Amino acid sequence: MKKRVVITGVGMVTSIGTGKDVFWESLVNGKSGIVPISRFDASELPARIAGEVRDFDPLNYLDKKEARRMDRYTHFACGATQIALEDAGLNPESVDSERVGVLIGSGVGGIETVEEQARILVSKGPGRISPFFVPAMIANIAGAQIAINYGFKGPNLTTVSACASSTNSAGEALRLIQNGEVDVMVTGGAEAPVIPLAMAGFCALRALSTRNDEPEKASRPFDKERDGFIMGEGAGILIFESLEHARARGAYIYAEVAGYGVTCDAYHITATDPEGTGAAKAMEIAVRDAGLAPGDVDYINAHGTSTPIGDVSETLAVKRLFGDYAGKLAISSTKSMTGHLLGAAGGIETIICALAIERGVIPPTINYEYPDPDCDLNYVPNKCLQKEVKVAMSNSFGFGGHNATIVLKKFE
Repeated sequence: MKKRVVITGVGMVTSIGTGKDVFWESLVNGKSGIVPISRFDASELPARIAGEVRDFDPLNYLDKKEARRMDRYTHFACGATQIALEDAGLNPESVDSERVGVLIGSGVGGIETVEEQARILVSKGPGRISPFFVPAMIANIAGAQIAINYGFKGPNLTTVSACASSTNSAGEALRLIQNGEVDVMVTGGAEAPVIPLAMAGFCALRALSTRNDEPEKASRPFDKERDGFIMGEGAGILIFESLEHARARGAYIYAEVAGYGVTCDAYHITATDPEGTGAAKAMEIAVRDAGLAPGDVDYINAHGTSTPIGDVSETLAVKRLFGDYAGKLAISSTKSMTGHLLGAAGGIETIICALAIERGVIPPTINYEYPDPDCDLNYVPNKCLQKEVKVAMSNSFGFGGHNATIVLKKFE
């Protein structure tokens, strides 16, 4: 018998708020976190806006000396983890450290450190490279640092599957608890790609919106006038526990983690399969893994990045699995507010699904003004929807054709 797994804590660092209450208020009120880039001079870039995190101080969560040796993405991961542990009421000293694991996803890891040290190598030579360069930039270091901070000695893994990374992390964390290998998993993802190198790279792919004069309206998933995604940064961390462990300590439960599906398009290095076949299969596997039928799903937090091809492909994938029921689903893309956090997106969006279940509110897709005949489902346009949510699904699709879906349900 597989163990039941529940969510007992959530922590987030995003462009629309740090911490659950500020974050949720922004979401349900349709507040955009997209702003002109202020961290560096972006004037030469075609895309000069992003979902920047502006209300976060790593020294609220980390020692100053430690923080100086870390990349910004690790700052975000550590901050969101502290928030999640406090939200869960989980004292690291009160648990069996060998039964607590960490599984964090990131698409690009410490890319800001790579950019900085490459600049030093070119301008000052190899003798000036920091001894902390490698441990600051490797993608697994956020998870390792979390374990070091709290003494968690269970499985410690990192998933790197582009924009599906943290949904894969959550799904694999689910399996570790279901199989009885651990009692608790710290999972989710972190990303800090709002830097010149990453922005220039995605601009070269023509993947980013260039609606620079209207930052708050630039991310417009499923809207006919969409022209690309908006880079975001931050972290979304969840505390998963076996039901028996959560009950034993009297923990509050947001939702049950019920199912997980993962596939690959095997189609193209950047483009999604235009027919949505792999995405539909990931959703199908996740629903079946949860012991549910497609008609049981109330809400989908869509991958919905605001790209011309991707949004159509996801719409087709939903229709492929759900058939006539697709038109009755509530679907929203909260990237319209947060921007696209790449490998951290799934962590944030799994949290959103848990809060939607807990609070009976579905956040909107903002900036939905011009219907696209190829995207003709209910995307909860512009205003949140008061609705009981018993089953919610989060989709994440990444470069290379990685598809990951996680299903949550109301805890009973």
